[in-house]
Amino acid sequence: MALRGWRPGSRVERLRASRTYGYVLILIGVTYVFIVAAPEESWARAVLVLIEAGTLALALWTSGLGWIRPALVLAAFAVGVAILTLLIGGSTMRGVDAVLDVLLVAATVAVIATGVVDQREVNRKSVTGAVCIYLFLGVFFAFVYGACAAFGSGPFFAQGTDGSAADRIYFSYVTLATLGYGDYTAAAQPGRSFAVAELLLGQLYLVTILGLIVGRFQPTRERA
Repeated sequence: MALRGWRPGSRVERLRASRTYGYVLILIGVTYVFIVAAPEESWARAVLVLIEAGTLALALWTSGLGWIRPALVLAAFAVGVAILTLLIGGSTMRGVDAVLDVLLVAATVAVIATGVVDQREVNRKSVTGAVCIYLFLGVFFAFVYGACAAFGSGPFFAQGTDGSAADRIYFSYVTLATLGYGDYTAAAQPGRSFAVAELLLGQLYLVTILGLIVGRFQPTRERA
C-alpha cells in the first residue's frame, strides 16, 4: 500500500479517516508543563520545537488529512532546527525558535479547525477539537510574546524584564481568560497590541464558538 501523501481529499474521506482529539489534548498539556518546568536553555527550546512539530503531525493524523509525508518533512525540519538551536544559541536564535513555534502552532490550529468543521455536527470529536483550539491559543500567544521579547529593543514587560517562558505563558493564559491580575503587563508595542488581540479573541471564542458547541453537545447523536 502506497504511503499517503499530502492529499486532503474530500470531506467524506477526511471524515472517515478522522479520530478523536484526545491525544492532541494530552500533547497540549505536555507542551504547557514542559514550558513551565523546563529551564531557559538551548536544549529546552530545541525540544520544544520537536514537541510542536510532533503535535502538528498528530493533528494531521487525527483530522484525517494526508499526514505521512508531511510528518516526515516536519520531523526532518524539526531535527534540523533543534540542531541549529544547540549549535548557535543567542537571542537571535531564541527569536527564530519562537517564530517557528508560532508558525507550527498556527498550522496545528488550522488543521484542528478543519477537522472540527468537517464534523458538521456537535459530537465528542468537535467538542474536544474546539477545546484544543482554545487551549492552544494560549500557547500560540506565549510564543508570539517570546518572539517580541527576543527581537524587541527593550524589556517586554513593564516590570522591566522579558520574563521567562513560564512567565510569558502565565501572562498569555491570564490574558486569554481576561483575568487581568496586573502583575505582568506588556511594556510597549507590538506586545500591547498582541495582548489586546488575545484578550478579544479569547473572550469571543469562549462565549461564542466554544459556548455554542458545548451547549449543543448531544452524545446520543454521535456516529459510531
